[in-house]
Amino acid sequence: MLAPLAARLRHLTRVPSIFIFRRCKCLKHCYLPSMTSGKLDTPNFQKLKTDDLLRLEALFRDRGYEFRLVGGVVRDLLLGKAPKDVDIATDCTPDIMTKMFEESGIRYIETGLKHGTVTVHFGTGDYEITTLRVDKVTDGRHAEVEFIRDWKTDALRRDLTINAMSLTLDGVLYDYFDGQRHLTERKILFVGDARTRIREDYLRILRYFRFYGKIVPEPDHHDVATLEAIAEMVNGLKDISVERVWAEMSKILTGNHAPHLVRLMYRLKVAQAIGLPDPGWLEELEKVWKSMSDGCYHLKPVSLLVALVHTVDEAYRLAEAWKLSNNEKGLGAFIVEHRTVAYCLDTSVKYFQDLVVDGTPLATVQELAYYCGRVEYAIRLSQWTVPSFPVNGTDLLAAGFKKGPTIGKLLGYLRQQWKESNFGLDKTELLSLALKTCT
Repeated sequence: MLAPLAARLRHLTRVPSIFIFRRCKCLKHCYLPSMTSGKLDTPNFQKLKTDDLLRLEALFRDRGYEFRLVGGVVRDLLLGKAPKDVDIATDCTPDIMTKMFEESGIRYIETGLKHGTVTVHFGTGDYEITTLRVDKVTDGRHAEVEFIRDWKTDALRRDLTINAMSLTLDGVLYDYFDGQRHLTERKILFVGDARTRIREDYLRILRYFRFYGKIVPEPDHHDVATLEAIAEMVNGLKDISVERVWAEMSKILTGNHAPHLVRLMYRLKVAQAIGLPDPGWLEELEKVWKSMSDGCYHLKPVSLLVALVHTVDEAYRLAEAWKLSNNEKGLGAFIVEHRTVAYCLDTSVKYFQDLVVDGTPLATVQELAYYCGRVEYAIRLSQWTVPSFPVNGTDLLAAGFKKGPTIGKLLGYLRQQWKESNFGLDKTELLSLALKTCT
């Protein structure tokens, strides 16, 4: 059925290395911290263990429940990084958890009791604690869960092997599916059968691409069997909410290897399933990406997204379909509308300055400059004091002009002359010009 796919995947995954984002070079030199006496013991891990976290762990342990760090915090610690968030799993059920917290005077929020999640609040931060569970019924978007006490069964329901590990606060790593080895080898693999994991939540297809950009230093190190599974299951993405799609896609676009990953997504029909323009302007995305890589700056996710569209109308339609914010919608359409002129080598910084004095926010115009690789112009704009147009309608009325539509037309003409003078004409000169124009 998919016999030709495996052969095609061997060449479609290859993209010139110039499209690797500059910061991903560090991935090649990352190391996994050594496990002293079979236990993790690193500065980042020790720093993580605050008095509040240790108190929380003791509360569970003293009542006979296990308490482990899970997911991204474990992955980051093994990569030698300082985790941003700390997620915890336990074999204690939510009703018992909340009773324990109330008896101990610990503040908590019932974040998602239906799925076993409670968020504990301390002065030093919040901790999300989730009861071990298994999905009993799932439609690829939502799941009904059953609480369990078996850690391996809970790990089996997780998406990727590198996210399925757990860690006790004394440094013991529980790794049921070779996640640590896959981290060492920079491999992104689903837990168990890829098709089963994807069927549980089709968004995991996008998570595969996101974590590939996050973990793997090379753009062409995919597991062919995994890509075959994605190609088979891709239609399930059509029922995923656009908000969830954009949350993942924004991270894919701003992560490593974005041009390669997006091109691969088109080849596997992932892009079409989530509503990206077809055909997408992949050459434009690659050009913008290379410019960003060389210039060592970061574009907003929506700026990279609209590189795939050809027209302003396409940008608006995509923004509406994906329910982007008004700010994102406006920025994307602005970039598409002005990028052709902004790209021109004979376009001076004055073009960008005029956009600002005409009312476009400075940050928006700077984003356009960066998008087009005009880094020097973006920097100059950040150092530029935006001038104020020195004449208004009241000034014209005081000078003897009659109230009416003529005032607006005259102000427009004077503003254009002021811009063409490189904002040099002052109020007196502009009023004099107005009088000469109307005599």
